Formats: sequence, C-alpha cells, structure tokens
Amino acid sequence: MICKGFATGAVAMSLAFTPATPVLADAGDAIAGGIIGGLIGGAIVNESNKKRQRTVVRKSTSSGISSATRAVNRDTQVALNYFGYPVGAPDGVLGRQSRAAIAQYQSTLGYPATGYLTDYERNHLITSYHRAIAGGPVTMQQAAANPMGMRGLLLQWRDEAAGIVPQTQFAVTPTTPAPAPEAPAATEAMTEPETEPAAPGLPTFLGGGAVAASLASHCNRIGLMTSTNGGYMTAATMTDPMTALGEQFCLVRSFAIAEGEELAAKVPGVTKADISAQCAGFGPAMKAQVAALSLEPAEAVVADVRGFALSSGMAPVQLAATAKICLSVGYAEDNMDIAVASGLILAALGEGAYGELLGHHLSQGFGAAQRADLAFDWYDMAISAAATTGTVPFTPGQPDRMQLVRKAAYTIAGKADQASAPEAPAVLPTFVVPEASGEGEMAAAETAPATTVSADQVNALPLAARLPFLLFGD
Repeated sequence: MICKGFATGAVAMSLAFTPATPVLADAGDAIAGGIIGGLIGGAIVNESNKKRQRTVVRKSTSSGISSATRAVNRDTQVALNYFGYPVGAPDGVLGRQSRAAIAQYQSTLGYPATGYLTDYERNHLITSYHRAIAGGPVTMQQAAANPMGMRGLLLQWRDEAAGIVPQTQFAVTPTTPAPAPEAPAATEAMTEPETEPAAPGLPTFLGGGAVAASLASHCNRIGLMTSTNGGYMTAATMTDPMTALGEQFCLVRSFAIAEGEELAAKVPGVTKADISAQCAGFGPAMKAQVAALSLEPAEAVVADVRGFALSSGMAPVQLAATAKICLSVGYAEDNMDIAVASGLILAALGEGAYGELLGHHLSQGFGAAQRADLAFDWYDMAISAAATTGTVPFTPGQPDRMQLVRKAAYTIAGKADQASAPEAPAVLPTFVVPEASGEGEMAAAETAPATTVSADQVNALPLAARLPFLLFGD
C-alpha cells in the first residue's frame, strides 16, 4: 500500500509540473487536422469512386469500339461538314450534334430522320463527298447553279444513280426516293450512352412547291454569268431587266457585308458570335413588318417601321448603325429575315438609298414574295435619294449605276416609256455686262474732240433747243 501511494504521488507530481496548455493545444490541432484531413480524403475518395464508376460505364458501353470504327465515324463527320451539316471537329464520336446533323441529312433526302445512318445512306454520303472533292472547280460551279447549293448535289447525284431525270427545281420531300433498306440498321457503334436519339428539326412543307434558292447561291450563279458575259450590264447594254437588277442586288449585297463588318470591328468587347446572336433577334422582333413588305405599299410599310423605331428606345444614330451591322450579318449568314428587317429600319430612318435593297428583295423574290409592282416604289425611293444627294449610293465609282436601276425598274413595272431620266428644263443664257462708271464717262467726254456750232445752226433749232446756247454761249 505504501509503495502504491508513492507511485500515485509521483505520477501526480509529474502531471503537476508538466505544462497542460501545450498538450491540449497540440491535441486540438491534431484532432482538427484529423477531421479536416478525413473530410478532404473522403471527398477525394468519393470523387475517385465516381470517376471509376463513370469510367466503368464508359468502358462497358464502348467495349466493342475499335480504331477502325472511329475512323469510319470520322469520315462520316467530315462528309457531313462538307455538305453543310455542321458536327464540329471530326473526332470519331457520334454524339448529339452528329446525330442532329445526320437527321438533317436524312430529311434532305426524304428519309426518316432517325439520326442513325443505314448502310445505303452512309455509302451515298461518303461516295458523294469523294465525288465532290474529285470534281474540284466543276463541283463548285454545279453547287452555284443548284438552288440548294451543296446539299442539292446530294439529291442530284442520288437521282442520277437511280436513273431519275434531273429536275430544275428540287422539292422539299422527294416524291420518288431512291430505294433504301426496309429496316434501317445502324452501322456505326455508339461511343457515348444516349437514352434517346436527338430530336430532328421541325419539318417544312410547301405543298410540293420548290425550295427557294438561297441568296448566296443566287449571287454565285450571277457572278459566273457576269464573268462569262464580260462584265456588268449598263443602261446602254441592258437586254434583260431582271438579270440587270440581279447583278446590282448582288453587288450592293457585297458592299453591305463589307460596310457592316467594318462597323462591327469598331464595337469594343463584343465578339463576332455575340453580334450574330444579338442580330438574330431582329427578324422575330419585326416579323409583322417583314411580312408587310410583300403585301402593302412602301409608304404604309415605312410608317409602320417608323413607329417600331420610336418604340425601340434607341437613338436614331445608334439604331441606324446597329441596322447596318445586322444587315451585314443577315447577308453573310444568308438569313433574309435579318437582312430585310435591317433594310426596313434604315429606309424608315431616312436613308432612302436602302430602298434599292428592298426593291431587289421584292423583284427577285428573296425574303419576300416576288412583287414587281410593289418593288417599284422602293426603287423610286432610292432613285430620288440619289438625285437629291447627287451621289451614287453603295458604288460611287459607277456614276451611271442608278440610270441602269431606273431603266430596269421602270421596265419591269410596265413603264418603259418613262424609263429615261427627265431632262432639265431649258434655261435662257444670262450674261452680266458691267456698266460704265461715271468717271469713265467723264474721261470719254474729256477725250472726245470739241465740236463748233455756227450761229446759223443755232438759229435753226427750236426755241427749247436754242436755250442752252443762249445761256452759255460764247
């Protein structure tokens, strides 16, 4: 018992002389560090487990994918991009964007838009791609002459392979599609898990009508014709007014694109994609005014657009600059709603030169119904603006361009007899002759020789005439 007491006392004394605070502090830090480390470690472990689970799932879904299949998928993506069905960078992975592009390709051919290629659909796509590449410049000429551009070649070459006579216009849904396997079989393997195929775009049916050619394709074709004919038509060489107006339309379109791009480059902190996204709102915001272009006279449309401009809350100068930028975007992206809406804004703000563009849209039938009767007032607006300012809009280097536009516009409106510009009324010449000053008269009088009058001559004069001689005589 005594020994046990001494031992207990020794332990108590050792504890008494040992500082307590550092021990507790170190213990707290150790406990806190352990808790924090455990939380971080647990998070790392959990994240690692999640990655492992995702990796396992990915491997389980792509266990049958080979490098050869990826190469096949990559070829498909390259061909889709070439014909205007964007999939992004070809990586051999057929994800949602690729499926959506495939669905658009299938819709063009008139097949079910499943997003999964059959053997026939894929073979036609790849074969057409190699044929287009081998054609070189000839392929570009064929695409320019086709209303649907590069996509139209897919229809043309498919029909040729099926023995169908090529048509001048291409319907949205072909009435005689080339034979395809009854049961579509997906030949490419999925590389990413998808619960369902990407939804295809909304169909557009025009009652069997023809697909309207894009303005870009139209201008490509016009450019080839102009080059073949040796240059643009002039007022003296014009033979076809519609062709002449088409040439001027494409010429002014190029100017509008360049002008808008120059203005866009001056906007700080905004990318090209940002500008495109913002300009996309022009068409929907002015849907009613764009539709009215094909139905109402120019005066009524301008009044409506002015009301829209006033309600926008933007200063006229700012709105005009914005419209010029968006006009460029509309033409560059071949979006006629944006282009027409922008042109309407500029014409309504007093820039009558842009009435020419709206006249072109109506006479040529791009972004509006083909209405030569309504087009005349818009052309006349531009002609009057050029006569008022004394300058040729868009192309100052061609002083006779507006004479051509006037002649062609009056001709298609059935007013060919009034196509010549009115002559200025004749004015009589007026010459200002300086009158002689008094000093000159005096000098002339001084230098004139003296004349002597005899007394008989004076007496022969009447009394009123003789009076000065009687008063001032010698």
